[in-house]
Order: sequence, then C-alpha cells, then structure tokens
Amino acid sequence: MAELKVFRRRADGRDVELVDSAVALEVELQRRVEAGLEAMLGVRFLASEYATGPWHRGRIDTLGLDETGAPVVIEYKKGSDSGVLSQAVSYMTWLRSARHEFEALVRDVLGAEAAESIDWRRPRMICIASAFSHHDRVAVDNVPERIDLVRYRVFDGDLLSLLLEHSSPGAPHPSGAQRRRERTAGAPKPPAAPVPSARCSAPACLEDLYAELDEALTAWGEVEVTPLQHYIAYRRLVNIASVLFRPGHKVILTYLRLDPGTVELEEGFTRDMRGIGHLGTGDLEVRIGSPATLERAQPLIRRAFEVA
Repeated sequence: MAELKVFRRRADGRDVELVDSAVALEVELQRRVEAGLEAMLGVRFLASEYATGPWHRGRIDTLGLDETGAPVVIEYKKGSDSGVLSQAVSYMTWLRSARHEFEALVRDVLGAEAAESIDWRRPRMICIASAFSHHDRVAVDNVPERIDLVRYRVFDGDLLSLLLEHSSPGAPHPSGAQRRRERTAGAPKPPAAPVPSARCSAPACLEDLYAELDEALTAWGEVEVTPLQHYIAYRRLVNIASVLFRPGHKVILTYLRLDPGTVELEEGFTRDMRGIGHLGTGDLEVRIGSPATLERAQPLIRRAFEVA
C-alpha cells in the first residue's frame, strides 16, 4: 500500500509531519469532493443522493460524467470499505438498466451535446474511503466493472489528499448499435472482447516512435492506459495525457493536462488549445514527429505528471 506523508515547514526552517485522520462525518467528505469534482477527479457533476428506484432500492452518493464521456458513480466511506464489490455490481446494474433516465439527466444538467456523446462501453465507479483491504483489491480485479479505489486523508490546516490506490479497467460493454445488430441478426451475445493494447492503434510508420512515447508517459508510477474510440488516454485520477493519430499524418498529437500559459509555445511544436475543440483531453498540444521532438517534449510530460 502506498503511504502518503505530508510535512509543513516551521518558522525555524525544519519540517514537521502533519497528522492525518478520517472525516468526522461521511457527508463532509462528499460535499467537499462534489464542490471540486472536476478538478479533483475529472468528473462533471450531475446529481447528489440520487435514488435508484423501488427495484434497486439504493441511493447513489454522486452521479457524474467523466472527461471521456463515461458515466460515473461515486460512493464515499468515512472509514474502511467492506462492501465495495457488492455496491459496485448493484449500482452498475442499475446504470445499465436506466440508460434513458441517465441520458435525460445529462441532457438537463449538461446539455444535449453531452447527452449525445455518452460512452456507455465503459461506465466507471469510484469508491473513496479511508482504507481498503487486500480482499477489496483482489475482488475488484475479478469483476467486469471498471472500479477505482481512492484513499482519502485529511490533515491539519484543512488539507485533503486523494490517492488512487487501485484501479480495475474492467471489460468494455457493447454499444447500443452493436446490441441492436446482434438482436436483428438473431446471433447469441458474444463474450466481451478484451481491451486492445494502446500500441495497436499506432500506424506502422509511427509504431517505434509511439513505443518510446508510451514509455515516457508510463514512467511516472501507476498510469492506466485506455484506448478509446478516437484517442488513447493516460490517466491517474484524471486524464494526464491523450494521444491520437491522424490518417496520413506522420506526427503524433499529444494533449497534456498542463496550463499553456506556463509554457513558452513554439510554432509547429506546442499549441494552446484552450477554447479550441479537439479530440482527447488536455489544453496543451504537443506535436511529436521524431525522436528529437520527443526528447524536447520530455520536460513537458514530466511537468504534467508532477502537477497532476
């Protein structure tokens, strides 16, 4: 288990370790995370204490939509969590059975464009608790749901830390169009296909360069690599980088979660994407077309992961 130590410098110049604790009330943690949901977890807020109806008889702490368009269920536990697996399966079952209800909620809160771009293939559950057991981590690795176990602590001075302790990528669910085709053809539903490796998406002329970029993007600890429909996401709690390839182009477009205002932009190499629509997430575009440009991009990649 990763341990986080936090220190504050005293007036005499020496560092003293801050004592950590759990929240006094579970709702205190919930309200604090919901207030900073997008910055903390990369999730847009939809609803709080959402009732799942008489059949499922549950109340979801927080519903949201993440930066890739995936539906997100968030649950909070003041102490250690002993029911993450059953809760994840229950709420994910509700989510898949209530697509129209969820889409209507997204339309009401975030607008029609967000509702039309929901990615139902990989819904996600985030469980935030003060601790998780070895059995929790083993359990989430053996279910087809996409689950993040996030450990929180609070420190003197009203500091809050969130640490992604374990992440299960889950198995993608078929799209609605794919299910309709299967029903029309009368074919039995096939087992969920495994998530392809990110490297499969690179065109032949960029395979070697992408392999080096992939290594650079995964060199900073635990990083989840998720191939999506239009790009490849590299994330911890939030997407730190997005990589995409344009047909016929011999350049890898990399979008970093980094403030372009803190970067000296170079024509043809880096670009400020704030306010410019683009695939992937991240405000700084970095164009990588050779080992030399990848070398120049290394400090920017390092900064993106350091500030995440």
